[in-house]
Amino acid sequence: MAETAARHKRGGLYFEGFEVGRLYEHTLRRTVTQMDNMLFSNMTLNPQPLHIDRHFCETETDWGQPLMNSLFTLGLMIGIQVSDMTVGTTIANLGMKDVKFPNPLFEGDTVNCTTEVLAKRESKSRPGAGIVEFHHRAYKQDGTLVAECHRQAFMLMQPKKA
Repeated sequence: MAETAARHKRGGLYFEGFEVGRLYEHTLRRTVTQMDNMLFSNMTLNPQPLHIDRHFCETETDWGQPLMNSLFTLGLMIGIQVSDMTVGTTIANLGMKDVKFPNPLFEGDTVNCTTEVLAKRESKSRPGAGIVEFHHRAYKQDGTLVAECHRQAFMLMQPKKA
């Protein structure tokens, strides 16, 4: 079981520690802010007024307020799981698919996340590594789903003892 699985010195699970079907409810939560939205949108050269122009949002959109940048939301959702699951053991992200943002996330909302392990297999090309498929979900404080995606990650296997 993953609870007793060996962990990297930084805390991440090795490939062997992931159980298909296991759902992790992450303890980290994060209230998102106007500064998060402004910094992320500006750092990524995204001038979309839906994220950075409150007056535009109040007068010209259905939302009446700025939406959190969806790529910030995606990054936050995946980042929240790192300390629980993958810190020090991820070799690389291989891809993300089925990325969805079914409901809006606004400044002042608090995000919490879950990760389900969907599948895993040993690497065919690299000894000592495996591929794990995760289903990440992000919710705001009232339980509304605001983001989800499937992610494949290239993960370290536990080192062999000499």
